[in-house]
Amino acid sequence: MQQPQHHHHKPKPSLSGSSSWIRRSPPPSPPHKKPWGAGGRSRYACRLVPLLVLTLYSLFTVLRIPSSSLVVNTADSERVERRDDVEAFKTHLPSNQNSLEARQETRSPASLPCSAFISGEAGSGGGEHAEKEEEGVLCCDRSHYRSDVCYLRGDARTDPSTSSVLLYNAPRGAAPEKVRPYTRKFEESIMRTIDEVTILPVDSSDNNGTDAGRDSLRRRCDVRHPPGVPAVVFSTGGYTGNVYHEFSDGLIPLFITSQRFGGEVVFVVLEYHYWWLGRYGAILERLTNYKIVDFRYDRRVHCFSEMIVGLRIHGELVVDPKLMPNGKGLQDFQALLHQGYSGKPSSSLSSAPATLPLGLPSRPCIRPDDHALKAFKPKMLIFIRKQNRVILNLPHVVTACRRAGFAPHVMNLRRQTPLPVIHAALASADAMVAVHGAAVTHFLFMRPGTVLLQIVPVGLDWAAESFYGKPAQELGLKYLEYRVAPEESSLAAEYGINSTVVQDPSVISSQGWWEMKKVYMDRQNVTVGVKRFGELLRTAKLHLRNATACGKAAVR
Repeated sequence: MQQPQHHHHKPKPSLSGSSSWIRRSPPPSPPHKKPWGAGGRSRYACRLVPLLVLTLYSLFTVLRIPSSSLVVNTADSERVERRDDVEAFKTHLPSNQNSLEARQETRSPASLPCSAFISGEAGSGGGEHAEKEEEGVLCCDRSHYRSDVCYLRGDARTDPSTSSVLLYNAPRGAAPEKVRPYTRKFEESIMRTIDEVTILPVDSSDNNGTDAGRDSLRRRCDVRHPPGVPAVVFSTGGYTGNVYHEFSDGLIPLFITSQRFGGEVVFVVLEYHYWWLGRYGAILERLTNYKIVDFRYDRRVHCFSEMIVGLRIHGELVVDPKLMPNGKGLQDFQALLHQGYSGKPSSSLSSAPATLPLGLPSRPCIRPDDHALKAFKPKMLIFIRKQNRVILNLPHVVTACRRAGFAPHVMNLRRQTPLPVIHAALASADAMVAVHGAAVTHFLFMRPGTVLLQIVPVGLDWAAESFYGKPAQELGLKYLEYRVAPEESSLAAEYGINSTVVQDPSVISSQGWWEMKKVYMDRQNVTVGVKRFGELLRTAKLHLRNATACGKAAVR
């Protein structure tokens, strides 16, 4: 509250003959009149009457104030912070039986932001009220640059023939919504390939309010899912087929959106691929207790009391605990992978999942003066590429790894390589080396305390750090980068060592993602400088030695 402004003015001289109806002392009486004569008494009585009336009015106003006037009323601009604001208000106004209470107003669904429904902050639509016919909820959050997400509560029924969802008992005045449930909204060319879902609100208020009247106009349910078991609708189109995008655009956003349901959720998939289910079934069965619905080819009408169309996303291979209703992070997603691909039985998602063991507990105690130091050979996996960003001097790189004291194993992944095989190899590895590309995504299978060494071709510095470096560090990995020098890139021979392509990649990158991809990702191979690479290998070896419990003790 702003303090009142005080304006300093010189007092004005009083006007002759003027008087106030309140004075500190009576004015001096004229010599020819007595101050307490009849005329004086009547004059002071007239002055006291307004004062008495004002006093009575003030007392009457105070007695009329009810406790309901102290209601916390949050404005629309404060909706996101409303819970913290209310708690702070209550802290400063404690209540008991003999004092006024501060209480929060009951807010209607229409007054809540759509993100509160999507994240679960607004409460669930299931439970004892699920069967009651009341006005539903339909809203869409289109504020994120990566994805649009719509929320439905009420009587939602799928219509595969028109790729739509009908919401009966929709809010009055609700308009149809269209959404493409894929997390690359900023990329128009790929979004045009994603199937669009139309949400059609149906106002049932004109059917005399009877169940028979309502049901007569509704599509018959072939599969009625239990109240409180929502549907999450998403697409496996777009870049599905690229392991990086399968995780960053699909599985991690699916985890963010659905894990709060503890398995009590149904996945409705557009552009469904059977190979996708076979590849990631071990993860999906830990997120849902129900069979997946193929939205395009399952012609049955599925009925839900709640539905989310689209997936929430926090960034590239990111799970931000501050944006999760239960504080989950990327470590929780990694634990899910470990449970799925290690063959361990599924545990309840509501409890804390078992994480990968920290450090290297299987290593013997190695001290700097111990002769066993020479025998300490950490397992290193080298992931290679065949079409682009190829390591042209791979034999020299393998030799450098061996000379640095590692036990190198070359991994030539194919699309049909089973994920459990890759997981088993990396979960037991101490270090991973790979040129920037989709295969680096498999660092998600590595244990905390291990090493990720990424070889970064010319022009890909930012992508390497953002897509893989930061998430790897978030999982507790030691992250190292080998940045390819201009003369080590095949682009130097193609365009010239002094060309803009080699010396200033920002010029090409400013022309857009596709131009940058065409030059720096699709047409570039690398020759690793063995001497400079060897320095990074020694750093990695030292870290791994110190990562053991006895190694830490020896360093102290």
